[in-house]
Amino acid sequence: MASSGKSGINDTGTFIKKGACVVIVRTEWNSEIVDKLEEGCKQKLSACGIENVIVLNIPGAVEIPFSIKHCWEKLKHKEIKPDAFIALGTVIQGDTPHFDYVCKMVADGILQLNLTLPVPTIFGVLTVNTKQKALDRIGGKDGHKGEEAADAAIKMIQLSDTIANINS
Repeated sequence: MASSGKSGINDTGTFIKKGACVVIVRTEWNSEIVDKLEEGCKQKLSACGIENVIVLNIPGAVEIPFSIKHCWEKLKHKEIKPDAFIALGTVIQGDTPHFDYVCKMVADGILQLNLTLPVPTIFGVLTVNTKQKALDRIGGKDGHKGEEAADAAIKMIQLSDTIANINS
């Protein structure tokens, strides 16, 4: 990471805002899967020079939007405030419509956060039919969705920084 200025290019060649802070909000449900999502996410953030990572553990996916909004409200005026949020969780289809309700509430909540907060919220919540499908997405045949969520956060921080510096 470059040592001076507001931004720099890290060892991976990724241009990132110096001192960027990312808050990972992760669920307790399906923790063996969410732990792997978090691990991949944190590794990717670290590789791109983001060392200010805050992790919040919350009960379940429905609580993600509230937790992110509340965290933003508490940290927005602090010296180190979030540049992005990453929501991590796993919702697995069961025998009832509960899956549909939870997925809709989380997706709608994250959409609202992206429309109202001045920083991005990345949707890193797996919504899958089976546990195997979730396992396939934490380093299996379908890639690593935790790493992909971190990539999205990095790109959105870059975009926000670019927009903030237009005509400055």
